[in-house]
Amino acid sequence: MPETTAKPPKRPAKPKTPKSQGVATTTPPEAPIAVKKTGRPSKYTPALAAEIAQRISMGEPLRKICRDEHMPHWTVMYDWLAQDEDLSLRVARAREAGYEALAEEALEIADERPEINELIDKKTGEVLNIDLSSAYIAWQRNRVDTRLKLLACWSPAKYGNKVQMGGDPKNPLKIEVKTEAEQSLAELLKHAELKRQAANAE
Repeated sequence: MPETTAKPPKRPAKPKTPKSQGVATTTPPEAPIAVKKTGRPSKYTPALAAEIAQRISMGEPLRKICRDEHMPHWTVMYDWLAQDEDLSLRVARAREAGYEALAEEALEIADERPEINELIDKKTGEVLNIDLSSAYIAWQRNRVDTRLKLLACWSPAKYGNKVQMGGDPKNPLKIEVKTEAEQSLAELLKHAELKRQAANAE
């Protein structure tokens, strides 16, 4: 009989993984990295002080400036002003310039041409009627009045309309009242002093 060689045993087949039937497998989303928010600056820097003074000189209120994220809280700013005399003087000068800017802005608003509604004939193109927008005029008037009232409160000596009868603080008003008897006595004393000086001269 012919010799036969033994066949090696078959390797066990790998188990087949079941195919997903139309279901997409997705990986869970990664959790977002929390960004640590930095607080408002509380440390004084010359750059911040320069920007604040510049914006105040343009008529922008301090509290509005301090609403920006890169600006200190308005209470911190007042602490800086209390501790730094140079900064306080700088902001005071900026405020005076800001009052001028606000007054000029009120003048520009008053001089601005109001909105006009023209009724035009479609055939001839002729202007039949001109109607001023009453709502726009009232809004502009309110803008001007608000600025003037604020200026009168912030700088009454320059923009207020109050008549002060008490005189200037540096030169107070003085009222002197002399009676007729006091005037006669003063004249007699003056005459007696003149006679005494003449007698001494002889």
